[in-house]
Amino acid sequence: MTVVLDTNALIQIFGRKSLFSAIRDALRHGKLKLAVSTPILFEYVEVVVRYAGVGAWGDVWRFLTLIDLLHGNILRIGTDYRFHTITGDPDDDAFADCSIAVGADFIVTSDHHFDTLIGSGYKPQPIRPEEFIRVYLS
Repeated sequence: MTVVLDTNALIQIFGRKSLFSAIRDALRHGKLKLAVSTPILFEYVEVVVRYAGVGAWGDVWRFLTLIDLLHGNILRIGTDYRFHTITGDPDDDAFADCSIAVGADFIVTSDHHFDTLIGSGYKPQPIRPEEFIRVYLS
């Protein structure tokens, strides 16, 4: 199963007491593929550094690199086409564009801006992290 993690979901999968550590564990064991694009990586860096510091970004980057080396489950997507599906927050378009381009199953997010994808005809649908874990990882 291929997913795109919105930044809010990515941040929440880390930490010993994370409620969403099941997503991290599924990635770590190669049970999920994570699609990313350059704009997504730039946002990950910006937000993680802003809230947790450069050291935390180093930890996230090492995790992503390691799971890719072990399982090849990081899909780097070049998105030349912009679908303009997210009207409430243009920064979120990078996540929608990547998920549509790769044919991801879900965008894991707590952001309501992605609700515009529901019933839009595009394959990837938004799903909240807790629902994703309950339905697909439990």
